[in-house]
Amino acid sequence: MSVQYKTIEVNNINIFYREAGSRSNPTILLLHGFPSSSHMYRNLINELKDEYHIIAPDYPGFGNSDQPSMDSFEYTFDNIALLINDFVEKLNLDKYSIYVHDYGAPVGFRLATRHPERIQAIISQNGNAYEEGLLSAWDPLREYWKNPSEENKSKIRELFSAEFTKFQYVNGTRNPENMNPDAWNMDQFVLDRPGNNDIQLALFYDYQNNLTLYPSWHEFFRTYQPPTLVAWGKNDIFFGPEGALAFQRDIEDSEVHLINTGHFPLEEDLGLSAKLIKEFLGSRLK
Repeated sequence: MSVQYKTIEVNNINIFYREAGSRSNPTILLLHGFPSSSHMYRNLINELKDEYHIIAPDYPGFGNSDQPSMDSFEYTFDNIALLINDFVEKLNLDKYSIYVHDYGAPVGFRLATRHPERIQAIISQNGNAYEEGLLSAWDPLREYWKNPSEENKSKIRELFSAEFTKFQYVNGTRNPENMNPDAWNMDQFVLDRPGNNDIQLALFYDYQNNLTLYPSWHEFFRTYQPPTLVAWGKNDIFFGPEGALAFQRDIEDSEVHLINTGHFPLEEDLGLSAKLIKEFLGSRLK
């Protein structure tokens, strides 16, 4: 079955999503990170669609979804997760696995703690849930959280530049020349839209509230023990390997693979990532 590109209205916001595979197969909800969109899953979807039902939405302000004004939509992770929860319910997804990357983790783990009965498994690819996973690259953000001054905002705005967007993709990779520039150029196109920088600043500031939820996510892990595959780019400048290994502390059936690449493992290690997912879910979702 070919990939379909759809839009559905959720709470008066048009949410774009990619869908592939038969609904008779287990569903995987792919939740993207910053500064990306469901475009980051374009290749993985093709790898998985014959065996799984795939849903990959774009959050508001990202990708091909609407970018409502900050007056009409409060850009927080709570609000995005609530919207994606409503999106899931509108698509009648009763049970699914979540694949979380970067921002996908705070969105996905909110979905999981809200409706634990829906979660069949977790795939975390640089989707952090532990303090020890946060590296020194977060120091400017921690300063911004303490003091959201114009000076600190200016430092954060540098993270929205084309140079830094490319850096996120190529840093830590074995072969930077093999990285497809379409990936960061697509992200940059959205970052450069009028008003998007302010949206991203709001989300960066709100990210501090994700850390306060870590204990509740850990409690969810310990209580419900979702089978969890951690396939982590170990050279990520934001989320270190300690964050990957920490899942083993709370989840008995957790399998951790540290991959020799950067923040976006699917760009350099698509084949390995798809193989790990198929093997892991194939032995758990029976």
